[in-house]
Amino acid sequence: MCCWLYAIDRYGFPPSIPDTLTALREIKQLGFDYAELEGVSGPNIEAVYEHRFEIKRLVTEIDLKIVNFVPVIPELRELDEEKRAYGRELFAKGVEIAKTLGTEFVQIDSFPACLECLDGVQYEGENVTNYGARYRYRLSPEFSWDRQWEVFVDSVKWCARQAAAAGLKLIVEPRVGEIVSNTDAMLRLLDAVDEPNLGAILDTGHQYAQKEILPLSIAKLKDRLFYLHLSDNDGTRNDHLVPGEGTIDWVHFFEALQIIGYSGYGGLDMAKTKEDLSTSYLKARDIFEQYARQAGL
Repeated sequence: MCCWLYAIDRYGFPPSIPDTLTALREIKQLGFDYAELEGVSGPNIEAVYEHRFEIKRLVTEIDLKIVNFVPVIPELRELDEEKRAYGRELFAKGVEIAKTLGTEFVQIDSFPACLECLDGVQYEGENVTNYGARYRYRLSPEFSWDRQWEVFVDSVKWCARQAAAAGLKLIVEPRVGEIVSNTDAMLRLLDAVDEPNLGAILDTGHQYAQKEILPLSIAKLKDRLFYLHLSDNDGTRNDHLVPGEGTIDWVHFFEALQIIGYSGYGGLDMAKTKEDLSTSYLKARDIFEQYARQAGL
């Protein structure tokens, strides 16, 4: 399946509604039957909400299944109660969008802790795919990690219950530089939230850059591994490249998936590719399908 990073790389972050509709058509024209969709906190997610039935008509018409809706809401981890309340309002709209589109998943991310950011990814404009970002943050005397973790766990628990009430699974993606940045932090979150519909996305581009041993990550997550984002890099930056352009050991990655009996989705998640974006996605699809077949998936 095709991740929404395709649309972001093609049209910017976040894509407008016209560009969103165009991207969905392009994804289908490339031969994908499954895709993601995002809505970014503020005017963008409001626009996606307002146009959700138009989007639904389009994907029904072209026979494209939206598997995962991603409301990108950094407010959910904010220490300020008013900001978190706004984030919950947006998440509730995200759930409505997901229900309208008939998705299986709704996704949130943890974002960086609420420290003063001197340099890093701020998830706005082109900066969202600045995979070589230098992370520099200043700790204030008032900041409490225990409070930050408590707030985020509470938000995730609330979101998981909202998703469950709508018949959805909630998924969280560990990413470089964020509150939940690796497999063990994800396991801690799963234990703390303790909701059965909460699971993990394993994003190879982020976790390999975190120096994770990917087959071990798969073994740790087991049946709480709900979803995959697939891209390559050399382990020094969290680039999202075509398989073969980095150093990930794909043979044993897919073998590990076969060992745990993984049967979920694998989304192609690449940006800033060397070749034309469409060509890169088609090439990656063929390569990953071959690895999956070899592993018996």
